Amino acid sequence: MAMPLRQTVRVGTYLLGQRIRRREKFPLIVELEPLFACNLKCEGCGKIQHPAGVLKQRMPVAQAVGAVVESGAPMVSIAGGEPLMHPQIHEIVRQLVAKRKYVFLCTNALLLRKKIEDFTPSPYFAFAVHIDGLRERHDESVAKEGVFDEAVEAIKEAKRRGFRVTTNSTFFNTDTPQTVIEVLDYLNDDLKVDEMMISPAYAYEKAPDQEHFLGVEQTRELFRKAFAGGNRRRWRLNHSPLFLDFLEGRADFACTAWAIPNYSLFGWQRPCYLMSDGYVPTYRELVEETDWDKYGRGKDPRCANCMAHCGYEPTAVLATMGSLRESLRAAREAVSGPRA
Repeated sequence: MAMPLRQTVRVGTYLLGQRIRRREKFPLIVELEPLFACNLKCEGCGKIQHPAGVLKQRMPVAQAVGAVVESGAPMVSIAGGEPLMHPQIHEIVRQLVAKRKYVFLCTNALLLRKKIEDFTPSPYFAFAVHIDGLRERHDESVAKEGVFDEAVEAIKEAKRRGFRVTTNSTFFNTDTPQTVIEVLDYLNDDLKVDEMMISPAYAYEKAPDQEHFLGVEQTRELFRKAFAGGNRRRWRLNHSPLFLDFLEGRADFACTAWAIPNYSLFGWQRPCYLMSDGYVPTYRELVEETDWDKYGRGKDPRCANCMAHCGYEPTAVLATMGSLRESLRAAREAVSGPRA
């Protein structure tokens, strides 16, 4: 796992504290959506399907920061929509960093070079640029030419200025092990981003394209083949070893969506950002008033093909913490880093 040592220690200490307090449900990272508007129309996203009045709304800074503080989570992933369209997004980031929250600002990077002066490099902050393939494949997925090239230039500029840059890549049933290898090789070896996150496309019910989501067995086969030949250890993947085992089908877990909750303009989304079964105003209400036992593969048909990190990465992290063997394994990989 490519997580920096300081962040690894911070998160590990936080998890140990939850165990000492015997808390069964707690947030690991909050998915914060301070707006739904976007400057792209990606086929796999349903956020821009909201009414025009909702798309014009922007979450106040105090509300955004307050929700994260209320949850107690040590990490925040700011998404949307396109966060850089929020006129005060830099102030949201600044205040969260001042509170020593690890912040990942998810962006398609179209506005990154224009807005980069508003941000300051920090070990608590990273831009997370969405890259779904090499030039042709990525531009097709976002339905606009030139986006890949702009994202690449933005990544280079952010790295030049001293920012941590991570990427997030979603793979669909139109992908092959080779297309996965090609884009991750490029991000890892050529662009040299700090960390990479990967995710199988999930059946997001509001997404315009409903034909290209991966099933469970398709996901396992895709990543099993892509990880072969030492690729998994060579890439700087920002995932726990057990979650990568999960993607390959070497391990299976229950969903723990409460550990990566979503907070948006509507409140805390039940049960996760992929499904909308209502909203509540506080994280405590989300945890205590949601029937978590009815969600997950084999329980809710909407969850049948989901292997998204928001449900299963935290389960893998908790399983790692609960096993001395897996904890040592994760520590070894964190210290040794990717193989050349």
